[in-house]
Amino acid sequence: MISYKVAKKILIKSNIKIKKEKIDSLKSLNRVCAKDIYSPVNYPAGNNTAFDGYAVNSKDTIYLNKKKSKKFKILKTIAAGDKPKIKNVKKFQTIEVMTGAIINKPFDTVIPIEQIKFYPNFKNKKYILVNKKIRKNEYIRYLGSDYKKNELVVKKGTLIQSSHILAFKSLGIKKIDVKAKPNILFFSTGNEISDKQKIANWQVRNSNSYYIKSLSNSFLFNFIDGGILRDNDENIFKKLINKNIKSKTDIIITSGAVSAGRFDFVPRVIKKFKLSNFFKDVAIRPGKPILFAKFKNKEKVFFGLPGNPISSAACFRFFVYPFLSAVLNINEEKPFKAKLKNKFVKKKNFTRFLKGKLTSTNNGNLQIEILQGQESFRIKSFVKSNVWGVFKAGQSVFKKEQLIECYSPITSNKNIFY
Repeated sequence: MISYKVAKKILIKSNIKIKKEKIDSLKSLNRVCAKDIYSPVNYPAGNNTAFDGYAVNSKDTIYLNKKKSKKFKILKTIAAGDKPKIKNVKKFQTIEVMTGAIINKPFDTVIPIEQIKFYPNFKNKKYILVNKKIRKNEYIRYLGSDYKKNELVVKKGTLIQSSHILAFKSLGIKKIDVKAKPNILFFSTGNEISDKQKIANWQVRNSNSYYIKSLSNSFLFNFIDGGILRDNDENIFKKLINKNIKSKTDIIITSGAVSAGRFDFVPRVIKKFKLSNFFKDVAIRPGKPILFAKFKNKEKVFFGLPGNPISSAACFRFFVYPFLSAVLNINEEKPFKAKLKNKFVKKKNFTRFLKGKLTSTNNGNLQIEILQGQESFRIKSFVKSNVWGVFKAGQSVFKKEQLIECYSPITSNKNIFY
């Protein structure tokens, strides 16, 4: 039995190649950027006003003060979206501008509407009165001040979020290169597993398959349901593996049949294939019987997850997900830390993945409460949890207030407080 740390190293070095593809940028949510993306234009595309007001040439105001004011003739009104070209602008002339309107020479500064005095009066706006020096470039958003042409917008390896799509549309980025979604083929195992709504008390509903399928709806991979393998389907399973290592499947996953019982055939079958990397049994809880293998000279890997629902969920979170992130070149995930609310004791040489409730104290400190019901069959604590606490090997007693490494659930929503 190996440690979680050693298992992670084997995973990372078992890299498989995932192709990239070009897609519509507006359909790229939760895809992984495969190539640095640069702005094709300057943004804003031209100097424009940040406020409603009046544009003037700052040079016309150099000698103005309260004792020496000047009337500026109003030429026209320009709104956002209007063509800004004005011919033959003379000294002491102005244009009314709406927020977003382009500011062209000779105008180089804006006086906000709140500061304007009209002449002869508000109802008859022919001039504005200026009685002070106006600095150049006031209330103007400059060409390229947000993004300059050829400036980096999104770095390779970034998971595309809604904010990126807003930028793509604003900058006119139509197509982007993303990593293709890996194809995951998933099998449930066991005579007790059922897809029926009504089941006998000796049966179990096929929840693991639907849990992992639900993750694919907004994340990283295509889910292919391989169905249910029964206790006597060892030969069928071998044939399915032979078939799928020649297919477009990238990752094969089973749930159940990885322990040491009579019908736990998965390890026996996988060991019959030529493998380049392999481990079976890791010093973790839940999920100790987990199996991993990379098929030799193939861009395919296999994960054998335990059958209990929380064991399966934990192993997907801390084995399959890091592997997916690595092959898709996503930046390595960093845990955050929270203070332990309640003392916890575990076996020293095991890493524990624990369902926790993360909250923020009145003074702003993060705090994790380890929930009751950590057994691998209990789903109530999983429903109540909003974070995983990782209690590393090498320590047995974890005291109240000790800092614990925490990982958010697998979700495209980064806000884990609710």
